[in-house]
Amino acid sequence: MFKPELLSPAGTLKNMRYAFAYGADAVYAGQPRYSLRVRNNEFNHENLQLGINEAHALGKKFYVVVNIAPHNAKLKTFIRDLKPVVEMGPDALIMSDPGLIMLVREHFPAMPIHLSVQAIAVNWETVKFWQQMGLTRVILSRELSLEEIEEIRQQVPDMEIEIFVHGALCMAYSGG
Repeated sequence: MFKPELLSPAGTLKNMRYAFAYGADAVYAGQPRYSLRVRNNEFNHENLQLGINEAHALGKKFYVVVNIAPHNAKLKTFIRDLKPVVEMGPDALIMSDPGLIMLVREHFPAMPIHLSVQAIAVNWETVKFWQQMGLTRVILSRELSLEEIEEIRQQVPDMEIEIFVHGALCMAYSGG
């Protein structure tokens, strides 16, 4: 039987260590330039590598968040900036922007990608679409009911899904 993965935000090396000490199987964090979590985020290039190394030494996973919706200026340096991060060996990238996802698929085809909750996956056709695009996991929108999640699982049984079980609940869809 499948064992659920307990995933926690890191933000800092200290918080990452607490998460692992209290049972988390994995953490996620990103660098402020490409992550929506700009505040309470100490992960620069050096300690991002340290976090990934520590997680792997403990047999845990470290996912790097790249969930911004970039303007054109950030596209110019995106692959150059992301290459050293991919080389650090994170277990997956958590992404939301379709254009950035395509860039990562082109330049780093072996890198696992998880669809961020910011991409607003609320139905099984969307999950199936992202599966066909080569993503390995979809983080479902927080607003879904258990019945909706169950239907998604039934319709796309071989796709990893992630759900939030605690934390902030956003009651609006951006752009909707």
